[in-house]
Amino acid sequence: MADLKTRYMGLELKNPVVAGASSLTSQMGSIKKLEDSGVGALVISSLFEEQIRLESMKLDDELNKYNDWNAEMQTVFPEIEHGGPDEHLMWLDRAKEALDIPVVASLNAVSRETWVEWASKIEQTGVDALELNFYSLPMDYQTSSDQMEDQQIETLKEVLSKVKIPVSVKLSPYYTSPLRLIKRMDEAGVKGFVLFNRLFQPSIDIHKERNQYPFNLSSENDYRLTLRFAGILGGQTKGSICASHGIHEPDTMIQMLLAGADCVQVVSAIFKHKFAVVKSFLNYLEEWMENKGYKSLDDFRGKLNKENTPDTFAYSRFQYVRLLLKSDELLAKPPII
Repeated sequence: MADLKTRYMGLELKNPVVAGASSLTSQMGSIKKLEDSGVGALVISSLFEEQIRLESMKLDDELNKYNDWNAEMQTVFPEIEHGGPDEHLMWLDRAKEALDIPVVASLNAVSRETWVEWASKIEQTGVDALELNFYSLPMDYQTSSDQMEDQQIETLKEVLSKVKIPVSVKLSPYYTSPLRLIKRMDEAGVKGFVLFNRLFQPSIDIHKERNQYPFNLSSENDYRLTLRFAGILGGQTKGSICASHGIHEPDTMIQMLLAGADCVQVVSAIFKHKFAVVKSFLNYLEEWMENKGYKSLDDFRGKLNKENTPDTFAYSRFQYVRLLLKSDELLAKPPII
């Protein structure tokens, strides 16, 4: 029988399928089902600083809306303060206690002070690792890419100096030079890189003429940018590589492993096909390995990364030129997009 074990951030996983952060990892019933389905680890839904701030402001409004009625109404409410991240921290503690697989917390903050303070509090819940969800969208015309990246590096270094559990970063692909940034983070001591963030984008309802925010799952072809960077980074970082975004089929997972990824995060496929999809991933991987004669993931992981592939131009811009040179073939048989 093929050995599916892998290592991610120094943690031993029984297989490379990780349930990514989502509403599926925010409830006890669903996280138990994920564990029973066979995932090697799971990432608890993110703790968002903006969400806590908004909830705090709403509570403050509720507590003070009667203040000006009359003197007798000044004590309608007792002294109450918003609990901040405490509810989420309690949930992390419960999740860790309930599961036997590694539990990774996810943090998405804004200010450096919050990143550091909440990372320290998260560590105290006993989770196995922490995923920093780095995503910055400057809303002014003055902030440079260097400023944004330097701020993230400094925040990262401060978090790493305060916590002892392994820390990964989940990145977007929209950096000026992603490889340079990843190298800087790798040198700072990051234990894992999640490629890439699934970003929610706005939309507009043209009939009602107002903004709307659709919940859109990834599609089956969204994995290719991740595959490119997994192939380029495979074997080049001290930190583990976790492929995310568009992992809908088990053969996509195997592509990521061949490119050099240590594991994959799956979310949309579970939403679409329910928890049983995890078992189909694992059965397919085991059967494929047995047919190929591979006894463990190490036998083929990174076999087709940038350094090992016989196709010198597989991950370069030359791919584009190659397609142009074969334009007649493409016109005769249009590719599936």
